[in-house]
Amino acid sequence: MTTHIGFCGYSFHTKGYQSTDKSKFTGYLFRLQTEGVCEVIVNKRKYKIKKGDLLLVKPGDYYDLFIEANQKSGDYNLFCEGTWIDEWWNRLEKPTVSRIDLDEKLLSLWRHLIIEQRRPAAEENQELSNYLLQALCVSLDRAVNETSSTIRRPYAVTRMMRYIEEHATDRLKVEDAAQYAGLSVSRAVHLFKSSVGKTMIEYAQEIRLSTAINQMKYTSMTLEHIADNCGFGTYPYFHRVFKKKYGVSPGEYRRKE
Repeated sequence: MTTHIGFCGYSFHTKGYQSTDKSKFTGYLFRLQTEGVCEVIVNKRKYKIKKGDLLLVKPGDYYDLFIEANQKSGDYNLFCEGTWIDEWWNRLEKPTVSRIDLDEKLLSLWRHLIIEQRRPAAEENQELSNYLLQALCVSLDRAVNETSSTIRRPYAVTRMMRYIEEHATDRLKVEDAAQYAGLSVSRAVHLFKSSVGKTMIEYAQEIRLSTAINQMKYTSMTLEHIADNCGFGTYPYFHRVFKKKYGVSPGEYRRKE
């Protein structure tokens, strides 16, 4: 399935701007506001766009952008088309405007794609650009879904889950996960348990155990090294948690594998 990127970049306006193209869009426009505000009109409906708003425009839509003079506005933008994009767009309903978390991993993907598009044609890796675009699209889907009002768990819980997933193998503290979600520790602990059905530490332990099993299977690291590398700290603690979960010691498990 093919994809084609018309443009991909970052724009920052301080002197005002207004789009002038009044024709229907022939491809897909993604626009993520990261600084300031602006106003857009899509199919005659007006939207006030603020930091964290993701705008998605599809083929056949009419689109206008307005930025007032002396008003700051910064955004990542992308125009693309192709059969893969068509298929991705039709998988899930795409709101015209969604509020998403300005996650650094998502922005890093966008920046990587921008850099690839800046390369001279002879230096661009089209396969890499295609995969980066697909990864960005799927990441945007998840970002929109996680902040949707229809999701069954509060967004603050999702933020804590993502924080734990990223930091589980470090010296994770419940206080840090709570702060990341903007909650008090007591509120965070209660909300997480009631929404996920397990404590934050139990959720972190699942991730640590899964990571440890992969390292036991596919590396020659010692069990002591794996215990430390996966966030358990000491081997005796790793041994106790592992045996409670799987009924055998880490050494026995590794020998069977």
